[in-house]
This record gives sequence, structure tokens and C-alpha cells, in this order.
Amino acid sequence: MGNGTSRLYSALTKTLDGSPAAQHPEYLVAPDPEQLEPIDPKELLEECRAVLHTRPPRFQRGFVDLRADGPSSSHAPIRVMQWNILAQALGEGKDNFVQCPLEALKWEERKCLILEEILAYQPDILCLQEVDHYFDTFRPLLGRLGYQGTFFPKPWSPCLDVEHNNGPDGCALFFLQNRFRLVNSANIRLTAMTLKTNQVAIAQTLECKESSRQFCIAVTHLKARTGWERFRSAQGCDLLQNLQNITQGAKIPLIVCGDFNAEPTEEVYRHFASSSLNLNSAYKLLSADGQSEPPYTTWKIRTSGESRHTLDYIWYSKHALSVRSALALLTEEQIGPNRLPSFNYPSDHLSLVCDFSFNEEP
Repeated sequence: MGNGTSRLYSALTKTLDGSPAAQHPEYLVAPDPEQLEPIDPKELLEECRAVLHTRPPRFQRGFVDLRADGPSSSHAPIRVMQWNILAQALGEGKDNFVQCPLEALKWEERKCLILEEILAYQPDILCLQEVDHYFDTFRPLLGRLGYQGTFFPKPWSPCLDVEHNNGPDGCALFFLQNRFRLVNSANIRLTAMTLKTNQVAIAQTLECKESSRQFCIAVTHLKARTGWERFRSAQGCDLLQNLQNITQGAKIPLIVCGDFNAEPTEEVYRHFASSSLNLNSAYKLLSADGQSEPPYTTWKIRTSGESRHTLDYIWYSKHALSVRSALALLTEEQIGPNRLPSFNYPSDHLSLVCDFSFNEEP
């Protein structure tokens, strides 16, 4: 790696907060990803690890093989990653993670932990929530790794209340351009009881370049907090109605990733589980009976106390798609007594990763 390239990587591992813009103006103005040279994922991973050299190593998680007996697809599976990455402004300014040292939340390093997780699993499609560094970090870097990205911010993001924020947070959807062609894309501002809300979704129809098969991928982040269950339920119904139209009544296979802010006992979960779109929740397949969600997808300690919940899901069209494997969750022992986020793990939510294949050849 030449000096110029090394300097470029090093500059990209800094952020607006970490160094005055005047020092690296060319890296901090978001360039068009098409104008940027591609970068090797291995070299970027090495650069991230160099930044993280004082931190404990990444937790190791294995994939669980979920293939049923029967003919397997001749095409490469589609790897989908769902992750609420924790907005930087909220992590530092609002969320009050009392057991997490502020040092662990420094963006220059936390960004590298997020990138390391993405690079470790190399998803074909990446669905993210709480993204507040899209233009200065994820769009240019992931663009250079071959992803095409879309970002839809919340209309009134809580990040904007935090001093020295980096703009609003929102949902982001990335896909590898060498594997998929974008057929259409919709940014959806969710409604609840006819009211426009502060929550959003992105839904894109993609075509696999190898097989010409089409499918829809959607990402969302529903309203948080106890007491808002009916509101979340209404948002979920609105999203399902939008997806009904986009998939032409489930003719187009569908994958929906999101932080639903809802346990499986909530009404919004039941709406998705019983929808005419014929959806199943992929992570149920990790349970012994195939019917139970994981015990947690987020685990944190705030001033209000410890909270351990299952809020994140990957839904898929069970008539059209099969889950070939899913990434195991971190164990309680790996997470540790101070919970998340931590020096080891950059978010209070765990990433979910699944490999999908089409059930039958067209």
C-alpha cells in the first residue's frame, strides 16, 4: 500500500468531530462515490484494525446452517445484514449508557468497529438504522467497496437536539452493484391513523444480475418507547400496505429488515406474522422449535435500569425464499456484565445476518 493510499485511508478513519475540516477538506466534503477509486475490503479492514489496535478483539460469531434437505439453488445466496448502528449524536448525547465509558463511543474508533463488522460478514445488502454519518462516512466508503446507497432521514431527528450533531439520523440501504440492478426505489414516510410520523422506510425492488430474479428489500425503524404500541401497530400496517402495492400483492418476493422497537408479544409483530404477504421471521429458525424469537437483540444499561429486548427482525416471503444460514447472536458471556455498547461492540443492538436463496428456479 503506497503512502498516498495509506494517507487516504487514515484520513477516512477520521471524522468531522475528530479533526478540523481545514486539515483534510478533500476527504470531508462528500464526493460522488462514482468518482472515487475502488478500495480492497481487506486493506480497509487492516486499516480499521490498526485504528482499533488498543481495543479488545472483535467477538467471534458463527453462522448456523439452516438448509432443509432438498435441491439447493445453483446461484450464490443473497446475504442480508440488518443493524441499528446507534446514532453517534444519541450515543454521546442522549442515550445515557451508564456502564459504557465515553471513550468507547469516540466516533473515530466506533466507526471502525462498525466497518469491521460489515467487512467481516460482507453482506450483499445492508439495512441500517440510526445512521447519522451517511454522507461523510458510509456513502463514500461503502461506495468505494462497490455498494450503491440510499439514505432517508427522519423529518425531525432527535440527533438535531444534540450539540455538535452531524445532522439527522435515518435509515440507509446499500446493495452491491455487481450483484443487483435497481428496478425501483421508494422512500416512505410512515403514517399512523392518517397522521404523518417521524419514522421512515426505504423499499427497493432489485434484480439479481446472475439469475434475473427480482425481489423487494425494505428497511425501517419504528417508533420507540413503552406506551406507543398502538402507534407502532399503525405504522406497521401502513408499511405493510405500501409493501403490498410495491410487491404487487406478494408476486415479488420480499425481505423486510428493521428495528421495530417491538417485542414479539406486540400487535405490530402479529400484523407482520399474519400478513397476506406470507412473511416469516428468519431468526425464529435459530430456536429449537423454529417458532421462538431470540431472547434478545439489544441489551443495555441506562440510568433507568437494564433493558434486554428482542426488537430487531428480518422478515421474508416464506413461499418464495429460504434461509440457508443465520449468524448466531452474541452470548451473555461475550456481551459481558456492562452490556452494550462497549469497547468490543459499537452499538446497543446486535447485527442480524442471513443468507437467502430462492425456493425454485424460475
